[in-house]
Amino acid sequence: MNLSFHNRSYVRQGIDQIPTVRLGVAASQMEQRGIVTERGNINRNIEVTNQHLRQLKARIAKLQTWLKEEAGNAEPPTLADVITNILSQRAQAGKSDRYKSISNLKSAAKMLAFLQENAIMDMAMLEIKVQSMYEKQFDIRDKLKPVERRLKTLDEHIQQAAIYMQHKAVYRQYQELRPKKQAAFAEKHNREITLFESAERYLKGVMNGKTSLPIKAWKAERVKLTAVKNRLSQDYALLKGEVCEVEQIRRSVYAILREQPQKAQPTRE
Repeated sequence: MNLSFHNRSYVRQGIDQIPTVRLGVAASQMEQRGIVTERGNINRNIEVTNQHLRQLKARIAKLQTWLKEEAGNAEPPTLADVITNILSQRAQAGKSDRYKSISNLKSAAKMLAFLQENAIMDMAMLEIKVQSMYEKQFDIRDKLKPVERRLKTLDEHIQQAAIYMQHKAVYRQYQELRPKKQAAFAEKHNREITLFESAERYLKGVMNGKTSLPIKAWKAERVKLTAVKNRLSQDYALLKGEVCEVEQIRRSVYAILREQPQKAQPTRE
């Protein structure tokens, strides 16, 4: 079956987000009444993932803008020189209130260690690092999106199979009745019959002619993909940590330049 959750418009537009699933009439009415549904939970989880991706992308974009602005200055200071200079001044002058804005010597040393560990000695190298982080963000997004889509598909398969099995006996009883008695039975069990028929139509498309439901295989695949998703989430967390490190360097460098205007770059309007 061609499994589609109405994401074709997202694909055409190139929007960097994972599309949500269609709630359907029943689930939509339940959600409006404050009843939590499986599909509603899926959409809420997808929105959290999309929000994280959007936030990280925006933060990295801000870093790139800042780096381009700094690189365009006539005499841009090297990060290593600036941080090393502060370390030297701090060692000679001792404690001073003007260092509160960049925390203390320990904080400055941490920034220098980050630059050294990543072989970043100037603005150009830092820009390369940020570009690498940006590419990793896209890589995580591109890997995460198909995993999320497949997990949504598997959840739908498993849910429809559960509905099918739950109401199978009632539907069989309905079919075995004579036509004169079917109407009364159908009126009494309308919900069960409707749900069963809907699940049956869905599964026929999914099964592609097969006679037995591969529920066990679906669940096994879901477990494997969940592990992949967790690994990608860990990669995302590590990247987010690196972004925070670079943002801290950005804030501290600006603080240093403001505190030492005579030795730093000319003030920009």
